[in-house]
Amino acid sequence: MEPEQRAAPKALPASVSGLVIALSSSAVFGLSGSFAKSLLETGWTTAGAVAVRMLGAAAVLAVPAFIALHGRWEQVRGNWRTIVLFGFIGVAGCQFFYFNAVERLSVGVALLLEFLAPVLMVLWIWAATRRRPGIRTILGALAAIAGLVLVLDLGGSIRIDPVGVLWGLAAAVCLAIYFFITAKQNDSLPPLVLATGGMLVGGATMALLGLMGILPLGFSTAGVELGGWHTTWWVPVAGLVLFSTVLAYVTGIIAARALGSRVASFVSLTEVLFAVLWAWLLLAELPRPVQLAGGALIVAGVVLVRSDEPAGLPGEAAADVEPYS
Repeated sequence: MEPEQRAAPKALPASVSGLVIALSSSAVFGLSGSFAKSLLETGWTTAGAVAVRMLGAAAVLAVPAFIALHGRWEQVRGNWRTIVLFGFIGVAGCQFFYFNAVERLSVGVALLLEFLAPVLMVLWIWAATRRRPGIRTILGALAAIAGLVLVLDLGGSIRIDPVGVLWGLAAAVCLAIYFFITAKQNDSLPPLVLATGGMLVGGATMALLGLMGILPLGFSTAGVELGGWHTTWWVPVAGLVLFSTVLAYVTGIIAARALGSRVASFVSLTEVLFAVLWAWLLLAELPRPVQLAGGALIVAGVVLVRSDEPAGLPGEAAADVEPYS
């Protein structure tokens, strides 16, 4: 008798694979805090770290981006506005406004304000379509924001500066625009090309802001401490460029196009949870029980939003399309 033929394994649905990619993107994005902290403690400035991060990533992505284009430069010419908006607003704008918020507020409050972007997106979609979000979306938004507050552990005295709040809200607006841009369906522009162009624009913008004196621009070649390990400065720089930027942004773009801007924005909230977990593993900072409870609330919020799919909402079409390769 001939051996029975095994059925070929079924491919994961686009929504499931998109969710896995989105979580992976959040995980590597969450590494940036540990890498950047080791550099900032040796004399690097935030503008210097961001400029090196983005321009280094653009250099790494340049060759594969050229290969993806196959000489079809009309793809870049036809989408230059998207590339510029992505780099200027989604890359440089988010970080520029966030840094200004951090100067006036605690890091936790500034980050919380920036991650209000999903709520702003739901409100924008509501206003643009005149359709009230589904009850699951509303409950998911509330659960995710409540979980974010717990993960950030904002207990204690917090100094609130109204100007700093405005900077933080500006960062949230930029982050929301980032999700809308990356979820835009465009068969002619590969995600890799969008990421490369965005990194180049964003890195050049941050460098220009530093050279103009708007943000301090400083670097150091001193040794760094990373997870109790003394090493050279280029180790965290390499991790910041290769993992927390190149891999994180490319997978983030693919995930946004697979899930849609609204769902992808909520999944991105898990970046805060991953940042806490990485700090636990690399810096021996054990998360508090309240932070773990907040992570559970974030996951619950993502599940609620993902299960609510009202027809006709902007950005939801992307959830039914296979990721670009």
